[in-house]
Amino acid sequence: MAAVATPVATVTRHLLDELMSGRWRPGDRLPPERTLATQLGVGRSAIREAGAALEILGVLEVRPGSGTYVRDGASGLLQETLSWGLHLSVERTGDLIEVREALEIQAARAAAGRVTDEQLDRLQGHLAAMAANLADYPAFVRADMLFHEQLDEAAGNATLRDLVRSVRALIRVWVERALDQGGHADTTLREHGAILAALQARDPDLAEAAMRSHMVSARQRLSETLE
Repeated sequence: MAAVATPVATVTRHLLDELMSGRWRPGDRLPPERTLATQLGVGRSAIREAGAALEILGVLEVRPGSGTYVRDGASGLLQETLSWGLHLSVERTGDLIEVREALEIQAARAAAGRVTDEQLDRLQGHLAAMAANLADYPAFVRADMLFHEQLDEAAGNATLRDLVRSVRALIRVWVERALDQGGHADTTLREHGAILAALQARDPDLAEAAMRSHMVSARQRLSETLE
């Protein structure tokens, strides 16, 4: 029996087709969520989830108060990888969760030895945004994403950064649902605070331990969602 595409997969396929056809070029602003939702016959949450995943991969850029834009240098390979990932089975998603754990832990360890004061300030800002938006799910998730992206940059390894962002994008829908359905924002905030403290101490062992604890907790939440 052929697999039925999810709303998020439908939206992502549409966005990728438009990008690869040349209709949308770097710098172009995408139609508003409401317009795309009407055109594709899906809910606005599906538009938001697909756009957020493509933003992680560097294909799109969300500018608060302005809209969503096509970024320069979007990778066609990563676009196709994301499209494939949206159709993953639960078993393969479980495999990716394990891969993500290893990459996130390595990134945290590397970042502890290389993070700059400026990057620490940005991480603190993203953590503050998470704390201020415990009751605003979309804003909390965005701040969470930006925290991890800044940590990726602080790790100072472009290959590691691209790998972890690709894997993270493939399981993003599951991650967001685990946060939303389980009401785990407070726990997630505390875990991010411990990671930041370890980075501020510039202690690789402490950073590894803090990220490992966060990943174990996240895996438990994800497993409940997958089940």
